[in-house]
Amino acid sequence: MSGQSLTDRITAAQHSVTGSAVSKTVCKATTHEVMGPKKKHLDYLIQCTNEMNVNIPQLADSLFERTTNSSWVVVFKSLITTHHLMVYGNERFIQYLASRNTLFNLSNFLDKSGLQGYDMSTFIRRYSRYLNEKAVSYRQVAFDFTKVKRGADGVMRTMNTEKLLKTVPIIQNQMDALLDFNVNSNELTNGVINAAFMLLFKDAIRLFAAYNEGIINLLEKYFDMKKNQCKEGLDIYKKFLTRMTRISEFLKVAEQVGIDRGDIPDLSQAPSSLLDALEQHLASLEGKKIKDSTAASRATTLSNAVSSLASTGLSLTKVDEREKQAALEEEQARLKALKEQRLKELAKKPHTSLTTAASPVSTAAGSIMTTPAVDIFSTPSSSNSTSKLPNDLLDLQPTFHPSVHPISTGPQVGGTWGGFDELGGLLKPTVTSQNQNLLVAKLPPNKLVSDDLDSSLANLVGNLGIGNGTTKNDVNWTQPGEKKLTGGSNWQPKVAPTTAWNAPTINGMHFPHYAPPVMAYPATTPTGMMGYGMPTQVGGVPVMTQPTLIYSQPIMRPPNPFGPVSGAQIQFM
Repeated sequence: MSGQSLTDRITAAQHSVTGSAVSKTVCKATTHEVMGPKKKHLDYLIQCTNEMNVNIPQLADSLFERTTNSSWVVVFKSLITTHHLMVYGNERFIQYLASRNTLFNLSNFLDKSGLQGYDMSTFIRRYSRYLNEKAVSYRQVAFDFTKVKRGADGVMRTMNTEKLLKTVPIIQNQMDALLDFNVNSNELTNGVINAAFMLLFKDAIRLFAAYNEGIINLLEKYFDMKKNQCKEGLDIYKKFLTRMTRISEFLKVAEQVGIDRGDIPDLSQAPSSLLDALEQHLASLEGKKIKDSTAASRATTLSNAVSSLASTGLSLTKVDEREKQAALEEEQARLKALKEQRLKELAKKPHTSLTTAASPVSTAAGSIMTTPAVDIFSTPSSSNSTSKLPNDLLDLQPTFHPSVHPISTGPQVGGTWGGFDELGGLLKPTVTSQNQNLLVAKLPPNKLVSDDLDSSLANLVGNLGIGNGTTKNDVNWTQPGEKKLTGGSNWQPKVAPTTAWNAPTINGMHFPHYAPPVMAYPATTPTGMMGYGMPTQVGGVPVMTQPTLIYSQPIMRPPNPFGPVSGAQIQFM
């Protein structure tokens, strides 16, 4: 089984379509390839944990989802990726894992696809148990034991007695889960389990360093504790001796698989006389008979034990510092390689005059070459003008074009200088943009647009001679005021033309000179309102005046809008 499987490629493609770069990277880090997760994928995920806009629960869920795969390779690499983020990622990641009730439920995992699947399934179950315990430890103490400050003023050395007796057992449980991985050198046969072992090895050194400092603090306080506290402290120290033996065996395996001897600390055990002194002190507090021992001999034994454990802690600290220095040098080497590669790429690019002229400022051979900058605020010269005007703030104002056109493309009628609005009133002159003038100028003058009622009415107004057929630039159109139909000393009724028609009868009265209403429009179309004057006496016969049509909106729809309408005289008020 080598290379990415078809399933890996399909899954990565699905995440590419959905736009989830985090899920895609998780998929690429946990492929079916029998090798550890690639560094570039791990580095990307570490960077994701440091970004505030990245959803940490979504990242964790993507890793949990990969552990449900049936392949031991995918599941093992998912655990390795999770462990790597817990150690090197932002603390937000392990905080979220600690807040969950359950993490990895792989206690019954078994890959039956082959003999290697059976063997690796055992280590997957042990590895998942350690990661669960690591998250539980963080939940209990709110910090990671592998990242705490160490030394004389460290967290474990300055902890009070009550808290120390509760914290050290938590370290012991996590150490037990790590040592239960229990792998031999001949079982580290592939890149996947080797990657997991390296992470466990680094955790073991840092975890044991915190464990060792906690024991030193416990021994320094032991002879001042109460009886119950001394009993708990003695039990903790006995377990520490057992785990020191196991950690020594774990480090031997690390040495056998090729880890540098300088990266493996030297563990110095405390003298066996210390255990006797601790037991005698507890017996004395319980009232039992003990051997006669002076305070001086007891202090000497305690001092020797603390010195041995301190030397172990110093060795662990040196190993940790050496690892940090190696990581720093590796990062510097990578940055140097990237810098050299970038310089080579820049050297291969051709330096032509075209690229230099395209940029206002360009550097070449340590000198700065400048080109005249383009004045984006200057006014472009007109093709009709022969002289250039000075550029000032007035050039930024829009150009005024007082040209008049009989038609327009907007909802207003009458061209640039206004016309009739939707309610039939006159509009004030408006200034059109240059784009509108260009559009109107393309059309031939005095040409009607078909199926455009507003434009037809505008042309009709022009044919009727509004403004004597000419337009002046200083015309100021205003909205007409209310015009009364009757009243005034000079008011004269208008006489109907002598046109023959059948005289109508209204309210039983006969009006021979009254024109019947115009019925040239559809009955359902509101065309206007009829205005009547007061009746007058002509030869002793009451005669109604000529009705006046007052149009409230320009929605006339005659068959021929330009022909005369028989039977009525149209007046625009």
